[in-house]
Amino acid sequence: MSETSRFIRPILQFLFPDASEETLRLYHGAIRKFAHFAEYAVLAFLASRALLGSHFAVLRRYWYAAALLLVLIVAGVDEYGQSLDPSRTGSLGDVMLDAAGGIFAVIVVALFRRVRRRRAASG
Repeated sequence: MSETSRFIRPILQFLFPDASEETLRLYHGAIRKFAHFAEYAVLAFLASRALLGSHFAVLRRYWYAAALLLVLIVAGVDEYGQSLDPSRTGSLGDVMLDAAGGIFAVIVVALFRRVRRRRAASG
């Protein structure tokens, strides 16, 4: 949190000048957690797009599982690496949050594909 406070904190203080220290810390924490979700949603989205265009039929067919597996591996390795650094903490909760971002993106891609297929089939 100390790393991101250099640029997030001034923005929060500008947006919420009357906020208490506790409120600013809460907002900062929420922004950091949302960033976890968003980063891994982007990873899953990009992986989904790549896998759907793969030359390998098995990856095209099971793109959603492969994208989520990639998200889980990257999130797990990242948190494990953080747990080895005494100044940081690795968290299973963060892996779950990262996975939720990945699941969200995969669902969005699947819904978008379904809509496109229905439109193509109807006209």
